[in-house]
Amino acid sequence: MSYSPTLKRVRLSLQGLLQGIGFRPFIYQLAHEIGLTGWVQNSPQGVAIEVEGDCESIEEFLQRLQKESPPNTVFQNKKSVYLEPSGCEDFTIRDSDNSGDQTTTISPDVATCANCLYEIFDPSNRRYLYPFTNCTHCGPRFSIIESLPYDRQHTSMKRFQMCPACQCEYDNPEDRRFHAQPNACPECGPQLELWDPVGSPIKSNVIKKAVKVLKDGAILAVKGLGGFHLMVNACDDQAVHRLRARKHREEKPFALMFPNLQSVESVCELSSREKQMLVSPEAPIVLLQRKPDNDSGISEEVAPLNPYLGVMLPSAPLHHILMDSIGTPMVATSGNISNETICIDEVEAFSRLQGIADHFLVHNRPIVRHVDDSIVREILGSEQVLRRARGYAPLPVKFKEIMTPMIAVGGYLKNTVAVSKEKNIIVSQHIGDLENAQTVLAFEKTIESLTKLYGIEKGSIVCDSHPDYPSTQWAEKNPNISIPVQHHVAHIFSCMAEHDLEGPLLGIAWDGSGYGLDGTVWGGEFFHVTSESVHRVACWHPFPLPGGDSAVNEPRRSALGLLYEVLGETIFDQSELLNSFSSEEISVLTTMLYKKVNCPITSSCGRLFDAVASIAGIRQTNSFEGQAAMEIEFLAQETITESCYQVDLIEGGFEKPNLIANKGHYNLNLKYQLDEAPLVHELLFDISEKHSPNLIATKFHNSLTESIVSVAKRIGEERVVLSGGCFQNKYLTERAVQRLRREGFQPYWHQRIPSNDGGLALGQIFAANGFKKRKEVSDVFGDTR
Repeated sequence: MSYSPTLKRVRLSLQGLLQGIGFRPFIYQLAHEIGLTGWVQNSPQGVAIEVEGDCESIEEFLQRLQKESPPNTVFQNKKSVYLEPSGCEDFTIRDSDNSGDQTTTISPDVATCANCLYEIFDPSNRRYLYPFTNCTHCGPRFSIIESLPYDRQHTSMKRFQMCPACQCEYDNPEDRRFHAQPNACPECGPQLELWDPVGSPIKSNVIKKAVKVLKDGAILAVKGLGGFHLMVNACDDQAVHRLRARKHREEKPFALMFPNLQSVESVCELSSREKQMLVSPEAPIVLLQRKPDNDSGISEEVAPLNPYLGVMLPSAPLHHILMDSIGTPMVATSGNISNETICIDEVEAFSRLQGIADHFLVHNRPIVRHVDDSIVREILGSEQVLRRARGYAPLPVKFKEIMTPMIAVGGYLKNTVAVSKEKNIIVSQHIGDLENAQTVLAFEKTIESLTKLYGIEKGSIVCDSHPDYPSTQWAEKNPNISIPVQHHVAHIFSCMAEHDLEGPLLGIAWDGSGYGLDGTVWGGEFFHVTSESVHRVACWHPFPLPGGDSAVNEPRRSALGLLYEVLGETIFDQSELLNSFSSEEISVLTTMLYKKVNCPITSSCGRLFDAVASIAGIRQTNSFEGQAAMEIEFLAQETITESCYQVDLIEGGFEKPNLIANKGHYNLNLKYQLDEAPLVHELLFDISEKHSPNLIATKFHNSLTESIVSVAKRIGEERVVLSGGCFQNKYLTERAVQRLRREGFQPYWHQRIPSNDGGLALGQIFAANGFKKRKEVSDVFGDTR
């Protein structure tokens, strides 16, 4: 090759989401189109590129690299260095470099692209109705990868040797399957089987027979990308009822899979943003409001007393093929017994789901890790993630500064874990509630998998302050240093991390419960965060919870505790407020309250929601977490009023120290408390006047947002962060943001990270990372022992 004074050679080192999205084939094609020589190579750190050519061609390459990269590309770090020309004569894709630290971003699983979908339903195509069709733009990624860099031999597809036709596609720079690692076809790829109730395989006409199973009203366990679904005809009352009974899921809504967008539009109200979320590469479950008086034929058993449906479109070829043949909505709920993680292996699924599923539609492509469906809703015109899994995990949260290497183990409910590496925190997929051995084992496997993938040496471990959480106990048993972070501080720092914020700001954490460092149950907290300190400055006035944890499932207990705190012993003379209890229950609960036995004190806003729902006659017992709070939210959305109940903002400590006399270490140095007593009195008056539950629910929500504004004005920080499970409530979040903005504040709320406990692990690391910067943290960081 002859040399020219204009000939240049540049080496690029790129980090971000670059593997598993067709980036190397794009670079190869771009270099050849422009006429550059050199190479592109994957590594555990990302992608390295060398290009050699004249200055104009290299400049064109760099500009088009930025503008034309594949749709899912995310650049996080770019370094370039100019070198002496080497005389390279071609441009190639080099074998991956397996050396060095593992820092590259791993792609989530991506929903089937339009091109693959066209092939699947083209009778003349060799992949006609093939349920494992994929390309560089779509298909399994996170659920099949075993190690970095992302090459076929590092995935669960390594057992499938490509046939000559697939290999030809894989090697052809002009083909969109050029270097598509999961590439396969009916000749060489994974295959389906249908198992009958006793596990005997059916290998012929599998799809046709599976469709008949569903049309006949039977329950089908379907192995998808990241685990099993349990599917049943959503228009068959008896079938849905049977699934509820077998799954031990009394009233919690089931998710639905619709065949296409048009079928969703016939049943649900759809904004343009909600349409975008449904058809996005993430393909999550989207919470959509049902059309009023719509005779969709969908069973009331799907989502009892709920104006919303959890809706998704098919995200994998197998689901597309099934739904195209069926043509009606299907229940598609996680393949598990309630509160366990989903099954990912067919043998495991047959063992765990036998007695729930009638048939099993399985395949022989191993799933490396479970990945549930993600759940989102639209709030304030943007997407808010409620459960972060398929399509989103394990994309990192990026920061301006390098993070101290840590592992965070999250909380108890909706558990996720996280690791920090360089300028990223990588949050795992949703794991679940750590209330059984099966989910705890999944928690431990996820930590092992995440640390292995990213080459994390087990350094400091960050955990919740609650000493009885399995995640905290795991951290304390670990030989490495454990750093406890108070539950609600982690919530605040989770939202701060999502927006890469530092103090000063006001953080508001409202949820059902979290371990308070004074021994009480927190959940209605306000924190003043500065560059130097984190202080709890306000909370809701606490009230007792007779029966402790039982109150979570019985809003009537929260109501009794709140009424006892406000009205005193006179509550037991007002039978109309106690008619949800038997005389025997009243006797036991009275003793609890008088003697303060099994009667923890709480400032929880979540329990306040429960109490008001019970007093207003909306719900007395929950069959799933947050049911009463959801129902009072639904009622609030149906009435427009600016009216609210009175909440007093009182300076200083609590007026009734006798209530917590046995908690001598209680923090009495709060600047403010929100006294809900006036709210309760006005609520009781509205009930006596027979005002509608809708009006009561709306006034209650408005009271909460006014209390936020009231505290924000006293603290005086412009930026206000909203976090915790209560801010999954659409009405509460939207009104709080609107009121804060109207008063001149700048509110922040969760969008890509859950506001519930699924975001705790992120907040734990972000808080602990700043621990050394803060001089005063004794009221929010503390030993769990």
